[in-house]
Amino acid sequence: MIKQLPLSLGRAKKADVRTQFAALCYRLNNDKVQVLLVTSRRTRRWIIPKGWPMDGLTPGDSAAQEAWEEAGAKGRADQRPLGMFSYNKDMGDDAGLPVVAMVYALKVKSLESDYPEASERKRKWVSRKKASQMVDSPELARILRDFDPRYLA
Repeated sequence: MIKQLPLSLGRAKKADVRTQFAALCYRLNNDKVQVLLVTSRRTRRWIIPKGWPMDGLTPGDSAAQEAWEEAGAKGRADQRPLGMFSYNKDMGDDAGLPVVAMVYALKVKSLESDYPEASERKRKWVSRKKASQMVDSPELARILRDFDPRYLA
């Protein structure tokens, strides 16, 4: 059983917690669900594409835009969140910035080789179980492991 970790505010105030939108990019390969992970730019940890809200876009569409920029994944995001996870974003100071990331499913229609952050990241298709073992966040690991696209309809 994975224990949910409490949000670590460090020196930040509770009003300083920020929200990001993340894309759980997936495909069906011989009826098996695979998810797409990317490396973070600085620490090279395996993550899912995520970023800040974008003016004029829904949270799901912001997640889809991040999937394109960080992974070259194109598709349509489901507008209902699958869940959320928390982490401390390294901003160069000691405590980091407390972030809550809302996760949206995105069925990948195409995967492009030329995309904005192609030179900065690696990407990899893996099973849900493998993905849950590769990420650092226990909350994200649970979302990945429990994800089933059959329940999106």
